[in-house]
Amino acid sequence: MFDIKLIRDNPEQIQKSAKDKRIDIDVKKILEIDKKESELQKKVQSLQEKRNAFNKEIKGKPSAEQIEKGKKIREELVALGTEFNKTKEELNVLLLQIPNPAKPDVKAGKDESENDVIRKWGEIPRFSFKPKDHLGLGEALGIINIEKAAKVSGTRFAYRMGDMVLLELALVQYSMDFLVKEGFIPVIPPVLVKREVMQGLGYMENGGEEDMFQLKEDGLFLVGTAEHSLVPMHKDEILDIKDLPRRYVGYSTSFRREAGSYGKDTRGIFRNHQFNKVEMVSFVAAGEDDHENDYLLGLEEKMFQELEIPYQVIKMCTGDLGFPAARKYDIEAWMPGQEKYREVTSVSTVTDFQSRRLNMKYQDGSEKKYLQVLNGTAFAMSRTPIAILENYQQEDGSIVIPEILRKYMNKEKISNMK
Repeated sequence: MFDIKLIRDNPEQIQKSAKDKRIDIDVKKILEIDKKESELQKKVQSLQEKRNAFNKEIKGKPSAEQIEKGKKIREELVALGTEFNKTKEELNVLLLQIPNPAKPDVKAGKDESENDVIRKWGEIPRFSFKPKDHLGLGEALGIINIEKAAKVSGTRFAYRMGDMVLLELALVQYSMDFLVKEGFIPVIPPVLVKREVMQGLGYMENGGEEDMFQLKEDGLFLVGTAEHSLVPMHKDEILDIKDLPRRYVGYSTSFRREAGSYGKDTRGIFRNHQFNKVEMVSFVAAGEDDHENDYLLGLEEKMFQELEIPYQVIKMCTGDLGFPAARKYDIEAWMPGQEKYREVTSVSTVTDFQSRRLNMKYQDGSEKKYLQVLNGTAFAMSRTPIAILENYQQEDGSIVIPEILRKYMNKEKISNMK
């Protein structure tokens, strides 16, 4: 739950931080309900003390007058308790609608047009022929089939076949090997999570629920990334500070409705309803998340450098940050088929925002503190293969496999499988 003390002490700042994320909240109303809850809590405590004192006064068989007085105290206590619980729930609903404030170093901006390019890496490839996009390449090679998937599942689905499958598995194995050496614990997590867990993560507010596939009869949601089931692993737990940082790398299928993206990226597999993903999640102590944010971003960059794919790093402004994130970076790989950089990974710190909502703490001496949580994509197995296909394409339509992946595929080139 959002720390009510922050709102009491900094109401204008919290109001502004939400506005910077293009989210409307009513801090004045929140503080009014908070005050009412505090007053009701004091009344309940006072009446409980009165009841306890009254019960001590009764000796032997109570008189009719005492019975009546005790009955009135109980009735008043029930009424006050009901009002208190109703007010507390009303306050909790409003607190859940407050986004995580951006870090001080995050620029205030209205949308993605105000994001900053902070660095670039690699040389954009120059071809002696007109490069194709990934779908043109994949169809010609027989490794991507959109038409068959449309017959079976509808739009925004694909069959990935032959060497496209082997390329994905090579990326999975490479990233797992890379991250396990860094101390990450590999996990294959569930792909269905409970409603209260998804709400605790902070992805259902501000229209987020619209982009999720739901099993309403079961009260379950399909994950949009392994992060959705990796982070809540430690729900209602207390870790020991000596076990931090704790880092996981999860591999799972991910599902997104792509609500609001009608007519956007409809060609190929860039924006599908179903895709696989290798995701990193870190739990660190208070004050360590800035360093961990840089560390995870560095890992993402190193992997793309080893793939030798040119990219740029983008720092999100407040208007493009998202509900739970306090700071977020994207890596955008160069896509020759589109002649522009496109997002392939992201990395975020959510500070203690999710820990408060999911009750995840660590023991630091005699103190219990909330964990700081971070997440970052290693590889999304739709977009990274796209970048490989388009950057490594040859004039004859074949694809040279990045050197770092050849030992996993036992070949140097993808050629027509027909």
